Amino acid sequence: MYLLWSHYGGLPMAVNLSVKNVPDDIARGLRERAARNHRSLQKELLVIVEAAVREEESVTIDALLAGARARGLTPSDEAAAIVRASRDRRGADG
Repeated sequence: MYLLWSHYGGLPMAVNLSVKNVPDDIARGLRERAARNHRSLQKELLVIVEAAVREEESVTIDALLAGARARGLTPSDEAAAIVRASRDRRGADG
């Protein structure tokens, strides 16, 4: 999969991205990860970017709740009451 960009209505082109000033330990970790996955560094970076984009697109309520709980947060009774009231109003209007 490639990122596409059209310049002045021409044919779509893959976009080249560049990351500058990467600390040595991060670059080494990326090279090691690429080797473990039998990929080039370029392919490994593309896989990471694609996963990051998909992750943002596929956030679910359950995932948000699990993340909040993992951070020690719990839903408040007030928030639950607001949601229930909203549902009840929609049910009455529907």
